Amino acid sequence: MSMIERLETYANIKTNEPMSKHTTYHVGGNVDYYIYPDNFLSLMRVINILEEANIPFYTIGRGSNILFSDKPFHGAIINLDRSLNDFYFEPDGTLVCQAGCSIINISVEAMKKKLTGLEWSSGIPGSVGGALYMNAGAYRSDMSHVVQDVLTLRDGRIEWIDQDELDFGYRHSVFQKHKDWVILGARLQLHPGDSEEIRDLMNSRRQRRMNTQPLDKPCAGSVFRNPESIPAWKLIDQMGYRGYQIGGARVSDKHSNFIVNENNTATASDIRDLIQMIRQEAKEKYDISLITEVEQLNW
Repeated sequence: MSMIERLETYANIKTNEPMSKHTTYHVGGNVDYYIYPDNFLSLMRVINILEEANIPFYTIGRGSNILFSDKPFHGAIINLDRSLNDFYFEPDGTLVCQAGCSIINISVEAMKKKLTGLEWSSGIPGSVGGALYMNAGAYRSDMSHVVQDVLTLRDGRIEWIDQDELDFGYRHSVFQKHKDWVILGARLQLHPGDSEEIRDLMNSRRQRRMNTQPLDKPCAGSVFRNPESIPAWKLIDQMGYRGYQIGGARVSDKHSNFIVNENNTATASDIRDLIQMIRQEAKEKYDISLITEVEQLNW
């Protein structure tokens, strides 16, 4: 039985699939196997098959914080969007959600339940898994403020990892040190609130994003983490990069910590070259080491 036949028993498979179709940057080379597992148990079997065959793989959600290289990836991408998107609320306000759930969707559902804690995530086009991996946040809050524990596949075992073991920091979690661990879901502790106040706060923050960020163009959100001494956008402005362009990659005129794929003409290399140029100048001129928020894969 061929590899495709084995995988198709448990998943929908696309072969030689362009990653440009699956990232918000709209860039990325072809991957040998692009996999949508049928369900949770199918995901476990797919991972077993890939590991037995020594085929490298990444798991992704909505592709909203990824810069995937232009070169082919001789491995597999497992997309959790379709198979791991269930959630439910427990009586005490705990939200139990799978890794493929949309952050926007669960924040809206929490608001409907009059539960507060996820207002900051309104408008973030990512998945729960990606948000946990990056400890995504905004408006002085982040995932670490609500996470109780995370369901993880590590070393062949499925287990809950408690919050105090997750090593949360600014745009950081333990999963960045252990890239072979697979995030499956989480329990988030939310609290009772006023639904009108929650809705108003979510709407105001969504509107602020629309007014200040280039959401009408392909991008991957903030490119750099903020250094301690100065906001990243201000440093980039100070160096004169607002509106600067390499190939089809452009520092946004609207928000200089965003790099956009102008008119869908950029390659992943254009974007990375622009990132590297900004990082190098920040180090040489100001001795500031800019760290990227965007996860770079297959380089």
